[in-house]
Amino acid sequence: MAPSSTATKSPRPPGASFNAAAWIFSIATCIKLLLIPSYRSTDFEVHRHWLALTSSLPLRQWYLDASSIWTLDYPPLFAHFSYLLSLPASLFDPAITSLSSSTGSHTPRTVLYLRLTAALCDLSLFFASYRLISTLRRRSLFTLVLILWSPSLFIVDHVHFQYNGFLLGIFLLSLGFLEEGRDLAGGFVFAVLLCSKHLFLVAAPFYFVYLLRHYCRGGFFRGFSRLVIMGIAVAAVFVASFGPFVYYGQIKQVFSRLFPFGRGLCHAYWAPNIWVFYILLDKALAFAFTKLGFIVETPMASFTGGLVGESSPFSLLPQVTPIVTFILVLLSMLPCLVKAFKNPQPRHVVRWVAYTCTCGFMFGWHVHEKASLHFTIPLAVVATNSLDDAKHFFLLSIVSCYSLLPLLYEPQEYLTRLLLLLTYSFLMWVGLSSHFAPARKNGLVGWVSSIYLVGLASVELYGQFVHPYLFEKKLPFLPLMLVSFYCAIGMLYSWIWQLIYIMLHT
Repeated sequence: MAPSSTATKSPRPPGASFNAAAWIFSIATCIKLLLIPSYRSTDFEVHRHWLALTSSLPLRQWYLDASSIWTLDYPPLFAHFSYLLSLPASLFDPAITSLSSSTGSHTPRTVLYLRLTAALCDLSLFFASYRLISTLRRRSLFTLVLILWSPSLFIVDHVHFQYNGFLLGIFLLSLGFLEEGRDLAGGFVFAVLLCSKHLFLVAAPFYFVYLLRHYCRGGFFRGFSRLVIMGIAVAAVFVASFGPFVYYGQIKQVFSRLFPFGRGLCHAYWAPNIWVFYILLDKALAFAFTKLGFIVETPMASFTGGLVGESSPFSLLPQVTPIVTFILVLLSMLPCLVKAFKNPQPRHVVRWVAYTCTCGFMFGWHVHEKASLHFTIPLAVVATNSLDDAKHFFLLSIVSCYSLLPLLYEPQEYLTRLLLLLTYSFLMWVGLSSHFAPARKNGLVGWVSSIYLVGLASVELYGQFVHPYLFEKKLPFLPLMLVSFYCAIGMLYSWIWQLIYIMLHT
């Protein structure tokens, strides 16, 4: 159903209080501190090893070192960021910066230091978010709650362990500059982001089209001169980041680390995107043909084996290659690019960028489930723009967060992940409903969304209380498959919703 544009919005109080914003950030920080003793994934050791690597080895060996399986596979600016974090690390625990430290366990000081750095680096997200709501008076302070109290960020960064909050802060800073019409600054900051985490590259086509049409306008001479200025600013970032490795003759090695296409179409735990349906269709066809007496060759690499494979074979359906996913991503974002080309408007930037990131998530190669943060956090910025936006964000944020819950698979984390999701859902319901008068009367969820959410709860109940007693040994990965499949339905709905909204209202 196409979103309407007639939602009623309650007025926003003049100016956003920095004191109130600081309290929101402080509460989020307290939650992060409570999560310090929680489960840690292998990503924790990955980032600890990168601190050790960058502090112990010269620059020329950063992308050559293979002393650990956790090789450096982020762009150079993030490697320099790891180096900066390593400087005071030895004051906490010398083991943090030791390449020979055991990967099996970490001292309490090591855990404390890395957890605190993740929380401290979220200041990037705080200031960028506050800047976005304070420069445009139509945005509510509740937007800051939606961003900083995101359970997805708590789960991924402060339990599982990564630095997404820091990187998303850079992302939102760039979007804020574009909204203000400061295109040169926005392009420069986006270049910094790309040289820090290359997975944001999916937004590059939009940035190119938008900046070309919005910044480089005003006649041939003015437009060309601005194009040159933007090119110099962006090139300066890339030269500073990748230049030393070009000098060392290692640029091919660096790119092989950044883009390991041999890892296969899907991650070990399937991200809830379009390829879930494709995989399940292939499996269903293989099963049906086998039952009919046909000989179907089962690929050696299994999608349900729980490991990252080196290929993505299918039994019957055509193989999917990186170039196919690249073409599909570009085609899916084409309507947005056309809109940005014809009528580049700063007020639509956040929505357009969120859509392009959604396209990358839905059709990309070897997508991680954590990449949903790249569009759910920007969509939180526009969640209070209209009642339609609020309804969409309410459903999407629940689906996105629920798809991340399997990352916390240990029994002792079950209550934590459940409380994070349910508390945030309640806060969204109260905050967004109070923001829009019609929502206070009719609610945020229609009957279709209600049925979907009941189904989501059913998937959870089955995985926790039914499956262990029926199919635990025979089909151990069935609950994960159900989560991926069911959440993929919700993600597909979100992608279609965003596409319709962009076509009709931007």
